[in-house]
Amino acid sequence: MNLKTELCALKAELPDNFFENIARYKEHLFKWNKIHNLTGARDEKTVDEFIYDAVFPVSFLPKCRNLLDIGTGAGFPGLILAMALPETEVTLVEPIAKRASFLQFIKADLGLENVRVVKKRVEEMPSEIFDIVTSRAVTDTDMLLKLSENFRDESSKLLFYKGERVYDEVSKDLKHRVIKTQNRHYLLIGEDV
Repeated sequence: MNLKTELCALKAELPDNFFENIARYKEHLFKWNKIHNLTGARDEKTVDEFIYDAVFPVSFLPKCRNLLDIGTGAGFPGLILAMALPETEVTLVEPIAKRASFLQFIKADLGLENVRVVKKRVEEMPSEIFDIVTSRAVTDTDMLLKLSENFRDESSKLLFYKGERVYDEVSKDLKHRVIKTQNRHYLLIGEDV
């Protein structure tokens, strides 16, 4: 997989410094991961797949003012989305100290003005409304709906990065759409999807 070629084929508008930032991010991720075990993605191919996975929704998401990512981990998808969407204020919620420290370090190193790192569980955060709430590999859809209750209103959209079992997790009365790629099912919940 050539990440740049694949992402350029997406027809998603990415900022000029995106690939430069991604290269620096990956360099730091591999260094930190050796010591701190931030993610199971240990080789470039897997990390590139995770990055592509994180960026893909830029091709279909509406423009948004702010975004909340629940359980960002080593940066997927929230930090990568922040690099792809410099006009969007992105809040990364990550309770594990070593991961939150890494996110804070990347924010400073890349000068990501649109990023806020919150080192706590999302349940401990004060209520605030976001245009989009995202999450990847955290928990099932019902639990994510509960966790996101204080951070959305009727116009917010929810984007959950899921696998094939997404269809077992979504009730018929929930307004949603599933966008599929080869390795991922993106569950988009919200008005007018």
